[in-house]
Amino acid sequence: MPTDIKKTREFLEKLYKKYNHKENISPDPLQFVYKYKKPADMEIVALLSAMLAYGRVAQIGKSLTNLFARIGENPFDFVVNFNKTKRDRLTDFKHRFNVGNDISDLLASLKYFLNKHGSIEKFFLTGYSSKDENIIPALTIFCHKLLDADASKNDGQVSTGLKYLLTDPARASACKRLNLFLRWMVRGDDVDTGLWKSVDKAKLIIPMDVHMSRISGILKFHQQKSISLSTAVKVTEKFAEIQPTDPVKYDFTLCRIGMSSNIGDLNMLCSHISNP
Repeated sequence: MPTDIKKTREFLEKLYKKYNHKENISPDPLQFVYKYKKPADMEIVALLSAMLAYGRVAQIGKSLTNLFARIGENPFDFVVNFNKTKRDRLTDFKHRFNVGNDISDLLASLKYFLNKHGSIEKFFLTGYSSKDENIIPALTIFCHKLLDADASKNDGQVSTGLKYLLTDPARASACKRLNLFLRWMVRGDDVDTGLWKSVDKAKLIIPMDVHMSRISGILKFHQQKSISLSTAVKVTEKFAEIQPTDPVKYDFTLCRIGMSSNIGDLNMLCSHISNP
């Protein structure tokens, strides 16, 4: 391993050991997943939490608290038995660009696949291949199946709100929220759940947002001004040089630095790059 890569890995490991602990999860939306004990419930909560993980952190927390109060203590049962009565519970829900009907449309599609496959993981695996270079092909199939299921019930039309929740990788979006969901499910440590055992974490893609774009720019992993899926792939490939079997390992840690007032650690990061 080249000296500069080895030193960067050692530096990132120090930050990982400092930040990557369960007590540091809040106010990350991942905190809602750990309010449930059953894996089937945790999957549902993780997907919904990731789908609404946009906007101000405080507002995300308020919206998710509101949503899960409506859904109740058994999210999996709520989805597999989703009906008009349950849709009515969500009618006046709103989070920025999404409303209750968007969530209901997602759950109605998800209901079909959960009743068919038994879990989100098993449904996701229908489009997953260990031969794929990364997770993008499987993620694309996952989104398309959910969107197609909704379109089949609505004369071929899919609402703008549902399309926003299930951002299509085929349209080159960075797909930050979907990749965040996969990180939570596939990786296993003191932060990520590791619930999914059949997906290789080496195939995950960095959940690219403005914070990770900024930090990975400081690391000189990309120079793009816009955030796209190709940028996320490029940055992931750089992290894979450091951690080939776990390229998104440092995502939580680096986002904490990017989002918080940890100026000292950010300055230390910049100093490391200047003096590797």
